[in-house]
Amino acid sequence: MRALVVDDSRATRMILRKILESIGFEVEQAENGRVAYDLLCSWIPFDVPDLALVDWNMPEMNGIELIEAIRENSDLDALKIIMCTTETEVSQMTLALLTGANEYVMKPFTAETIIDKMALIGMPVGTS
Repeated sequence: MRALVVDDSRATRMILRKILESIGFEVEQAENGRVAYDLLCSWIPFDVPDLALVDWNMPEMNGIELIEAIRENSDLDALKIIMCTTETEVSQMTLALLTGANEYVMKPFTAETIIDKMALIGMPVGTS
């Protein structure tokens, strides 16, 4: 299984990478939505990741804009998306889910929270 971690914070990308690798995922990283979308498009049709963990607040292209772009591209329909953000308002959570995120995690998070959310959207979460 493959995942793409999209966050402008290098530290957050490394934390999420460690969590995902601990349960057997191969992890790619992008520092903003534009880089992430370009990577995703370059992997179509054979190498699209199974999961993306996406921050909201990033330069170039924010997380909502990235999710909109992903959901407009039918070649990326199978990609599961978890929004991982400091945004805590219910209206923001609602917007992310309506835009096409499959789940929503508020920072700070624990490994257990990420794994629980992955299980909720049908991702394999057994440790390797």
